[in-house]
Amino acid sequence: MVFSAAQLIRRDGVNATGMREVAAHAGAPRGSLQHYFPGGKEQLVNEAVTWAGRYAAGRIDRFLAALPEPSPSALFTAMIGQWTREYDTDGYGSGCPVAAATVDCAESAESTRKAAADAFATWNAPLAAALAGLGVPDAQAPALATLMISTLEGALLIARAEQSSAPLHTVARELGPLLDSCAGLPGTPAAG
Repeated sequence: MVFSAAQLIRRDGVNATGMREVAAHAGAPRGSLQHYFPGGKEQLVNEAVTWAGRYAAGRIDRFLAALPEPSPSALFTAMIGQWTREYDTDGYGSGCPVAAATVDCAESAESTRKAAADAFATWNAPLAAALAGLGVPDAQAPALATLMISTLEGALLIARAEQSSAPLHTVARELGPLLDSCAGLPGTPAAG
C-alpha cells in the first residue's frame, strides 16, 4: 500500500490521491488501510514519502556500480537517465512523490513536511558519500549533493510542463563539468 500510495502521489499529487484509490491500486481491502495506517491518509502519505527517499538513496550505489568510468558527472547523468527513459517510454505523467508531497502539504501538514525533509536528507547522505568517494572534498560533498538533487527536481518539473526530456539533457550537460571540477578531474577547471 505504501508503494501504491507513492505511485499515485507521484502521478496525481497528495490532494488527488484518495485512500480508496490506494487500496484499489494495491489490490488490498479498504479495511486494511485503517488497520495498517491508524493515522489515516497523513500517515500513509508520510510512509510513502519515507519509502521514496529510501528508494532514491538506494539507487545511488546501483548507478555507481553500473558506470564504466565513475565520475560525479557520470553519476548525475545516470540519475537523469532514469527519468529520461521513463519519460520517453511512459510519457510525462509522473514526477517525484517527495516533491509532490512537499508542494501539496508543506504548509498544511507539519508531519508531511518533516517526512519530505527527512526523505531528501536520506537521499542526500549516500549521494554526498558517493561524491566524496569520487574525489569531491568531504566538506563540499553534501552541498554538491543538494545541488544535484535540486537541479534534478527542477528539471523534472520543467520536463513535465514542456512534455519534453530536453530540460533533463540540458542540466546533465551543463552541470556535468562543474561536478567533475569539484572532484579535480583532469580536463576540468580546478575547484575554487
